[in-house]
Parts: sequence; structure tokens; C-alpha cells
Amino acid sequence: MQKSALSCNVQVLPSAVFLALQKIGHFRSFLRLSAKFPICSANEEPMTIGHPSPSDAPGKSSGHRSRLRHRILTGQGSGLHDHELVEYLLALAIPRRDTKPLAKQLIGEFGGFSRLLVTDADALQKLPGMGETSVAALKIVQVAALRLLSEPVRTRPILSSWQALLDYLRADMAHLAHERVRVLHLDSKNRLIRDELVSEGSIDQAAIYTREVIKRALDLGSAAIILVHNHPSGDSTPSRQDIAITRDICAAGATLGIAVHDHIIIGRDGHTSFRSKGLI
Repeated sequence: MQKSALSCNVQVLPSAVFLALQKIGHFRSFLRLSAKFPICSANEEPMTIGHPSPSDAPGKSSGHRSRLRHRILTGQGSGLHDHELVEYLLALAIPRRDTKPLAKQLIGEFGGFSRLLVTDADALQKLPGMGETSVAALKIVQVAALRLLSEPVRTRPILSSWQALLDYLRADMAHLAHERVRVLHLDSKNRLIRDELVSEGSIDQAAIYTREVIKRALDLGSAAIILVHNHPSGDSTPSRQDIAITRDICAAGATLGIAVHDHIIIGRDGHTSFRSKGLI
């Protein structure tokens, strides 16, 4: 599949992070425990039991961290700047270092909070000052946000939770560096049976085969499927190849009673729905 184009200026992941922080049970306890007992990697400073937490550590940054923590725990986290969110997360992993410069550097290098969180862990660990624990502190927020966004997709009929599906897919795929193709398998009531990654390719293409998609749908007993892939270029406009393979899958599915509800292309700034564009 080739790259493609549409824009809509949607930023899903940051707001999802705040929802995750507010709704996931015992997250405050997690913050306190993480601050007290972090596990540091080679290029991060170790911390022993009984060592002060990030907000209590001596130094000029301790008061600033205390204020950040207070805002998070009193429901004022939505007012934090992107670098302040990253700063506090990094402080859980490297409590005896001023993490503000590193946080600002990361935001600047990756162009924003969303792109930083979805960056591959291996790439993050190659940066000075970023070890396994620091990277994990960032990636757990991505995991939590995606878990929260996927809940209505997993528990409700897909067609009645369409916006929730789009929010989840954009958060998960909009900033990927390589193209991925996934298939959502649905039962007769349009509830999700399986969300499967079927192909992962280069920066501008990934393979998808009609026979394999339909065979897997038959194996799972799917009544319908939704095709999804991303365009790392950021442009969600479908290519001729995108349209051709989608119509092949629709035709093959129709002969076996498997409906193709839609094919969604995710770009950095929006999405394209084949169904809404009249392409299927």
C-alpha cells in the first residue's frame, strides 16, 4: 500500500493520557510507589530504599516537583505543559537529577508529546540520559492511554461506538514510522472478536493478501471485518492500490457472507473512511 492524504488537526493521545491518569484505579499509589522504589538502568542514578521521593529530594527542583505533583493529584493536570508531564514522569525514574532540561530536549526533538510517547523504545534508549527505566516511565503512559481508549471498542458494538474506534486507532497508529495493516474481526452483532496485525512493512508500504484475510475471517467465524492501515507520510488519501485491494476483499467476502464494513486509513492529522467516501 502506498502513502496517502487528508488533514484534520486531531490530537488524541494527550487528552487520552489525562483520562487515563484520572480513571485508572490506584494510579496515585502507583506514582508514590514508583517514586520510592524505581529500578534504574546503567545510565540512570540508582535509588535505595528510604531515599526521598522526587518531590522530597533536596535541591532547587524539589519545590517545583512538589508543585507538579500537587497539580496532578488535585485534578489540575490538564494545565501542565507537555514538557512538565515528561519532566515528572522522568523524575520517577531518575529522582536525583533535574529532569526539566531532558524533558524539554525530548519534546523539542520529537516535535510534541504524542510523537514522543509513540516513539519506539529502542530509539528512545539511544538518547543520552535515557535508560530502560526512563523509557518505561514514558511508555507506560502510552499503554495506559491505549487501554482506556480501547475499552469501548472491546466492550460495545463497533458500529455504535464509531468515534471511540477512530480515537483509539488514531492514538495507536497516527505517528507510527512504518506502515501497518490490521483487521478487526466482528461477530454477527458487530462486537469485536479479534484485532489482528496482519502485516508490517516499510516506511511507505505493507502487504495485504485477499486470500489470507478471508481465510482468517472464516477461521474465526467473523460475520464482518474492518480493514485498517496507516500512512506514515501523514497523508490519509487512498492510493489506487489501496482501492483495488479493498474492492477485491469486498468481492471475495461477499461470496462467503463476510461483510467489509469499512477500510480506514490513518494519517497523522486525520483519517479516511472508504465507506464515507463511497469507495466501497
